[in-house]
Amino acid sequence: MSLFEKVLEIKDEIIQFRREFHMYPELDFDLPRTFNVIKTFLDREGIEYSKTAKNGLCAIIRGNGEKTIAIRTDMDALPIQDKKLCDYASKIEGKMHACGHDAHMAIAMGAAKILNSMKDELKGNVKILFEPAEETTGGAKVMIKEGVLENPHVDAVIGLHVEEWLPKGKIGIKKGVVNAASNPFTIKIIGKGGHGASPNYTVDPIVISANVINALQTIISREISPTDPGVITIGSIHGGTAQNIIPEEVEISGIMRTMKKEQRAYVIKRFKEIVEGIVTSMRGSCKIDIEESYPNLYNDDMLFEVCKKTVLKNLGENALEILDAPSMGVESFAYFSLERKSVFYYLGCGNDKKGIKNPAHSSLFDIDEDCIPYGIAMHCGLVLEYLNN
Repeated sequence: MSLFEKVLEIKDEIIQFRREFHMYPELDFDLPRTFNVIKTFLDREGIEYSKTAKNGLCAIIRGNGEKTIAIRTDMDALPIQDKKLCDYASKIEGKMHACGHDAHMAIAMGAAKILNSMKDELKGNVKILFEPAEETTGGAKVMIKEGVLENPHVDAVIGLHVEEWLPKGKIGIKKGVVNAASNPFTIKIIGKGGHGASPNYTVDPIVISANVINALQTIISREISPTDPGVITIGSIHGGTAQNIIPEEVEISGIMRTMKKEQRAYVIKRFKEIVEGIVTSMRGSCKIDIEESYPNLYNDDMLFEVCKKTVLKNLGENALEILDAPSMGVESFAYFSLERKSVFYYLGCGNDKKGIKNPAHSSLFDIDEDCIPYGIAMHCGLVLEYLNN
């Protein structure tokens, strides 16, 4: 029996887990129900585990060998109202698995079930890392600090993300850098308020803000190579209370996304210089807060080749999609990729014929559940290829 045939035998069971998670989404680190569903499954399958990062889990399947590979999956949902009309739509007001983490967990559970059934054949160990708070601060940091990559020492980590822009059955992989690094920021520009009829007696923070916003865009368009992706997004501006009043301050917030470590450092440096320079030259003052958020996600060259081989061996040549461009989105799997050799791939979940094409982070997001066996087969195939071959 082929690996994919083994996977198809448990398909219905695993889809039911995905629907259970989808109906009862939870946010951030607050995942008690999700934790208990996974815990009950692991207990039933006789798979060893420990609790980590409040409501995360680190499961382990012990094979016959020293090498250890980890499968990482994320657990949390998003604060979005589910507007789908289907039996498994979210039953929790204002919460929804709008990014596919329900499918990610189900796929990891399916892989755990199959790998546990053949643990005597494994020339090494498998850890399954269930990560909370991927959508917020990143549970990966907490899990790493709490030692999930040790005892036994993890040598490699694999992860996936469902993508509606890839058709069901396709596997997308990218060599090198896969995801951007991000730096959320807040700028408070302080001026001198006054009457709109007498601007000469004021220091207008709104006019200063306009100049700052325009100038910040030139970092990407004029100081970063056109061949290096980067973006500075202004997401919110708050200031003022009335049409004829010049306010005392304006607050601007947004996020920077970059693709290289050196580029990230340069953009942060120039960001501060430009904001401070413009504000000072226009007689104001400012406070700048730049957060150190998710780093770049890198695929290891060797594991990229292992992933490619796994697709061809288990799913066929038509399933393979080599991606040229990285994603400007961020992914907390990046924290694992900084610690260990890693590979992160995309699992096609779209199906135009079924109307499954709405983007992630939207209220109508869904997946073609027929993609789930492909994800399980990929996880299992990657583990077997890495440990046994």
